Amino acid sequence: MTGHSANLESLAAHLGILPEYFDQAGERHFTSDDTRRALLGAMGVQVDTDDDARDAMERLLEQERRTIVAPVRVLEQYDPAIGRVEVRTPPSRARGPWRLDVELEDGRRYVADGQWRGDETMDLALPPDIPLGYHQLTITLSDAGVEWSDEQTLIVVPNRCVLPDTRVGSRGAFGVIANLYSVRSESNWGIGDFSDLAALGEWAAEVDADFVGVNPLHALLDRGADISPYSPVSRRFRNTIYIDVLRVPELEFLPDLRERLASPEMSAQLESLREPEHVCYDQVMSAKGLALDALHDAFTRFVRESGSERDRAYEAFVHHNEPELSRFAVWMTLVERFASAPKRSVHPTDWRTWPAEFRDPDSEAVQSFAEAHADRVDYHRWLQFETDRQLGEAARRMRDAGMRIGLYQDLAIGTSPCGADTWSNPQLFAAGACVGAPPDPLATQGQDWGMPPLDPRALRENRYRYFIDLVRAGLRYAGALRIDHMLGLFRLFWIPKGKSGTEGAYVRYPAADLLGILALESVRHDALIVGEDLGTVPADVPPTLAKWGILSSKVLQFEREWDGGYKPSDAYPHLALATANTHDMATIAGFWAGRDIDVRRDVGLIASDDDYARAQNDRDNDRRALLHRLASERLLPDAIEPTKPATLRGAIHAFLCRSPASLVGLSLDDLAGEMESVNVPGIGVDQYPCWSRRMSKTIGEIAASSDTEAALRCDGRMGRQVDA
Repeated sequence: MTGHSANLESLAAHLGILPEYFDQAGERHFTSDDTRRALLGAMGVQVDTDDDARDAMERLLEQERRTIVAPVRVLEQYDPAIGRVEVRTPPSRARGPWRLDVELEDGRRYVADGQWRGDETMDLALPPDIPLGYHQLTITLSDAGVEWSDEQTLIVVPNRCVLPDTRVGSRGAFGVIANLYSVRSESNWGIGDFSDLAALGEWAAEVDADFVGVNPLHALLDRGADISPYSPVSRRFRNTIYIDVLRVPELEFLPDLRERLASPEMSAQLESLREPEHVCYDQVMSAKGLALDALHDAFTRFVRESGSERDRAYEAFVHHNEPELSRFAVWMTLVERFASAPKRSVHPTDWRTWPAEFRDPDSEAVQSFAEAHADRVDYHRWLQFETDRQLGEAARRMRDAGMRIGLYQDLAIGTSPCGADTWSNPQLFAAGACVGAPPDPLATQGQDWGMPPLDPRALRENRYRYFIDLVRAGLRYAGALRIDHMLGLFRLFWIPKGKSGTEGAYVRYPAADLLGILALESVRHDALIVGEDLGTVPADVPPTLAKWGILSSKVLQFEREWDGGYKPSDAYPHLALATANTHDMATIAGFWAGRDIDVRRDVGLIASDDDYARAQNDRDNDRRALLHRLASERLLPDAIEPTKPATLRGAIHAFLCRSPASLVGLSLDDLAGEMESVNVPGIGVDQYPCWSRRMSKTIGEIAASSDTEAALRCDGRMGRQVDA
């Protein structure tokens, strides 16, 4: 049904669907009624007619009127509103006693009571000086034997995140950013692991780097096409493929396994995994899985119920992460069960195709399955435990080496629609829509990222628990956290399922609440927050991020003057992370050689000879402009390409480090001179080997290379100067 509907427009606006947006060219796009209906349906509000929209709005308003207290409030520490809570009385407007129970996060309790007299609302006082943290309020109203009760989570937050000056001084710091899966070493099993991460951190510390940034370490299946770190099966848990098998403590109980792992046959197998240019995920998973199965068996036999330090640590880890940990472990076990079934009538990794009784994590069938496969469920809990331990050890080694920030983690924008998070929390996700981006010159139909958006209304009703868990998981062991697509905390582009980006619209999110939670967790973890704020940025976003102390992302290739020239280094803001590129872009070497243009032509992103020639001509202009900027700042003797490629990379890095940006991230790919990109956005692994390209050199070879030394120019940031 088409045609304009005022009731539909009001309903959509009430639920956060924005009526319009401006694209990168400044052109205005209006949200159609068809798009409104589709997105409302994704939110669980079915609307076909104008009368349906009116009725749905009345139901929503009535539901809000019947809610005694808002499910959650996020307030800054010195906001006067912290001292009071508004209570809506039941529609009957009767009279009777009320009781307010307040439990502060530190365990202190406060109780108040009184009489309500039929007023529509009451404004009740809370205890003075409520500290930072998560506090629980319960309000109970009674009348003639009838009782109404409701709860609110009151989240008191600081007014900003930890600022970089407090960690590294006003002169700033630099770090190395790497894709962990791509790292080579003499000892890993064909994919970078946590021991490699620690070794990379120790080398980086030796050259005065203050952090090591990594790709998202979220849980993946690591088989087939399920390898993108930005489309995980869970953002709450981690990818166990990064475990270093030889550092699992249970190996001490298995001398036969130790001997087998040291055998010439095993050495040859591991060498065959290390040799290829791309990560062989399936083979790596198979090799590690066999060893980890045996190690978990040893854990069960020799450690469980022993009362040892490791046994107690496991119990504490499980207790801290329940019930989400067991749900994730059950989902992983179900995936294995369906994958091994002799006749596959379902897609084993997509819970939406499973028999109905297994689609609900709380069903009797799932509970019976978990009990029948208790050992395998425990195996996946143990894998998460060991993954957490090894990541923590890597972070500790970085700090011990002298890094002031240390581990810098990455929180992806979304999760797989068929993964563990959506299975465990289906009510939080809008299954009838996908997150994406509106049309632009490079993607005329927009971009569909294939991930279901979080429903902002459901997120609030959940009291932001899921978001809090994600932030805490990302900050565990970290001195900094990058928020992928930071704009998604303000608004997200929703595309109705089965439609193109031309039929999408932006949906508003509770940015002030989410940013406040980020600030609280930042302060509690003494960690910096970096927002990836690239693309079309609404005017209110930069000052809001600055207000909250969140670092902006400044990428060399995007920091341009009106005429296409590169901005001078002193034009970069202080509250920023400056980099030459991102994981979605060409490396410096690839950019300079135009390798990314050739790849885009090969995969069909550049369709015609004219477009190809135009892209090459634009790149020629980019190269000349960059040489001019580097020469004008005396980082090169003249605007001529150096004979040694590493000299050019070093000049670019020196340019970034000269800027006022608090942090500068140097890509390990650029230090090593890698040519190929790790990802081509919008392209599947069947067209380009996204997320699997490995480094050409090992960490040791990179560290010893004279080219690395030439590329590693960060004048003014090496030596870890601190303010007097």
